[in-house]
Amino acid sequence: MLADCESCFGLCCVALPFSASADFAVDKDDGQPCHNLRDDFRCSIHAQLRERGFPGCTVFDCFGAGQKVSQVTYEGRSWREAPDTARQMYAVFPVMRQLHELLWYLAEALTLDATRPLHDTLRLALAETERLTRQSAGVLEKLDVAAHRGEVNELLLRASELARAGLNGKERRGADLIGARLKGAGLRGANLRGAYLIGADLRGADLRQADLIGADLRGADLSGADLTGCIFLTQAQVNAARGDSATRLPARLTRPAHWAQGSNGGSGGSGERRPAGGKRAGRRPRRR
Repeated sequence: MLADCESCFGLCCVALPFSASADFAVDKDDGQPCHNLRDDFRCSIHAQLRERGFPGCTVFDCFGAGQKVSQVTYEGRSWREAPDTARQMYAVFPVMRQLHELLWYLAEALTLDATRPLHDTLRLALAETERLTRQSAGVLEKLDVAAHRGEVNELLLRASELARAGLNGKERRGADLIGARLKGAGLRGANLRGAYLIGADLRGADLRQADLIGADLRGADLSGADLTGCIFLTQAQVNAARGDSATRLPARLTRPAHWAQGSNGGSGGSGERRPAGGKRAGRRPRRR
């Protein structure tokens, strides 16, 4: 569930669209290779993505879907080698990414002691999701991934409730907190699923054991904030925010390099060799 760009056909740089914005310097349609993508599927401006106006490329995370589609679903044959597969491959990639994201969340839920009553059910959901990732391209292209995501999300919500039980956390699911002044806020155990925290001031906030699945943290200031023990937070979300040496992160996540460089936020930097693309203009769809 970790991206291996060396084993991918640059699918994120081709299959997904993006719009000219603070995250991307130009418009690009889905199925159109980014003009920075080289013939070897590497990015020609990887070392200067932020400076060249593509900070959004450093945030997107496929959760390992890129190499799964490239090496498993299509058995190592790229869209350049087999152009007749390109359209279908571009359609399969976003489906696979959603499945791999669910695998990430399910795997994390299984690490939580509080969710032990659900572990058998979580394992079944993980196994079923993994089975779906192994289906043929034709099956994946037509898969009702939204329905499967809905079923898994209900299970993840139950896991979240168990993990946050007894903390009396605030209920801010899907809340519009864009630019909110939350400096020093007590958000321990809060339900922030799908909340819009774009540009929010979260300096020194207590976010321990908070549920941050799908929360939009683009440009949010996490300087000095405590996120230890928070659940369903991904590296991409952290990369999209701002922070400093005093920001406390879950052990499974790493401190973005651009934090130390004093970046003014935007979309963060994951340190991956190649960029990844996705439509980042405006608000993201809510994940609840």
